[in-house]
Amino acid sequence: MIQLLNKILPGYSYGIYHGKKYGITRSDFNNGKSTKIYAEELAGTDFVSLNVYVTNTEILLKPCEMPEEKVLDFLQNVSIINDE
Repeated sequence: MIQLLNKILPGYSYGIYHGKKYGITRSDFNNGKSTKIYAEELAGTDFVSLNVYVTNTEILLKPCEMPEEKVLDFLQNVSIINDE
């Protein structure tokens, strides 16, 4: 899970997911123990929103009002790009 999160750098970036461009914001909190990612399709209405919490014993993925499968598919298949 951490490897999937780490391909999205903190701050704002762009990515391609299923052939569509997304604006992606990653915010880290609590010395990296919690992360929020919000991605929005730039030419459409789709979005992906999730929180991840790292505890002493586990990593908790908490999708925001969407199936976990959608969030995992996004994290696994988004390609980060550098241009606007």
